[in-house]
Amino acid sequence: MNLRQIFVSVLLFGVAGLLLFMYLQAWIEEQHTESGKKLQQETINQDFTLQPLGMPRKAAWRRSAPVGLSNHEMAVSSSRHWRGRADPFGVVAASSGSRLPEQQQTSESPLSWFRGVYLPPALHPLNKTFVRGGEWQDTDSTQEKRRAFLQDFCRKYNSRKKLQTHLVHLVSRIYVEDRHKVLYCEVPKAGCSNWKRVLMVLSGLAASANNISHDDVHYGKHLRKLDSYDLKGIYTRLNTYTKFIFVRDPMERLVSAFRDKFEHPNSYYHPVFGKAIIKKYRQNADEEALKTGSGVKFKEFIQYLLDSHRPIGMDIHWEQVSKLCYPCLINYDFIGKFETLEEDANYFLQLVGAPANLKFPKFKDRHSSDERTSTEVVRQYLKELSKEERQLTYDFYYLDYLMFNYTSPLV
Repeated sequence: MNLRQIFVSVLLFGVAGLLLFMYLQAWIEEQHTESGKKLQQETINQDFTLQPLGMPRKAAWRRSAPVGLSNHEMAVSSSRHWRGRADPFGVVAASSGSRLPEQQQTSESPLSWFRGVYLPPALHPLNKTFVRGGEWQDTDSTQEKRRAFLQDFCRKYNSRKKLQTHLVHLVSRIYVEDRHKVLYCEVPKAGCSNWKRVLMVLSGLAASANNISHDDVHYGKHLRKLDSYDLKGIYTRLNTYTKFIFVRDPMERLVSAFRDKFEHPNSYYHPVFGKAIIKKYRQNADEEALKTGSGVKFKEFIQYLLDSHRPIGMDIHWEQVSKLCYPCLINYDFIGKFETLEEDANYFLQLVGAPANLKFPKFKDRHSSDERTSTEVVRQYLKELSKEERQLTYDFYYLDYLMFNYTSPLV
């Protein structure tokens, strides 16, 4: 083969390669476009933005305990009216016994923006096949009331704003246990460490919840989250698994988080959050405090929480449950409460067919010598705040109070 023939062959080979490259590029772009369209179809709109805005000073409240609910679950039976910028939802939210104004009843519900999105049915009946004995009758009755209350609330409240949130983000706090087909949405400071221990036992990763260390629970990455699955895997589990959540009185949860993260040595929260909080909210802070971030006061922490321009972002330990678990979008089959943790947890374990010898752990995960955060402990911390700060803090968790039928604090 002479030089001319070699040159022509190389030229033809190059042209063929170029054409193949152009074809592949067009095919990849087409696939990318189709993928983008699918993702766009899966994107759902919701609005759970709750700004720390003040409430009208003379808002009137009545507290009444519906039949069958404990004192911890006293419903707020009067409507609380937001005006102007103090109404981020455009909603007058109330208990299941109160009615919305006619004008708001006709406004568009945020749930209408999810039509066509494949989410689970509104309210699954609980599978009680595994429940043994009749001692759970009262617990079951309370559970049904909680589920119905949340469902009723989600049907009633309205919104004017939309926030683009992809399905994968909505399920990012949900842990999966495939053996017993359960999904657990993690709410920090509401028994989450022990619930992760229980999930590890249920999945066969450990023989006993009592032998699992704090680091294995939170840093071991033994449990899988729902957002690690593809869309089909997410939808299948949402539609067929038992979804559960455990919540806590918002003020108790907030104070518990502060005590845990700022009143004990902590290699993350002090240098990351503590330094930023002290720098912005403490006048004449000394060099040691600015250097270490230790010694944050509760009042300074609240100033950070309520600041719309906070120097560092939010954290899951004090984020609203409405933004962690999206209870009006993901229909939880079981709603447990920290106030009745042991009873609710052990009933749930029976519902899902857990081994008979598996009971929910009673021990405190960390700082076991500290007094548990109770109503009285919370009251002492709230004394450090002004009346306005207490009101604004309540406003910040307003939606959590309503969703889970907690009594509003005396602010």
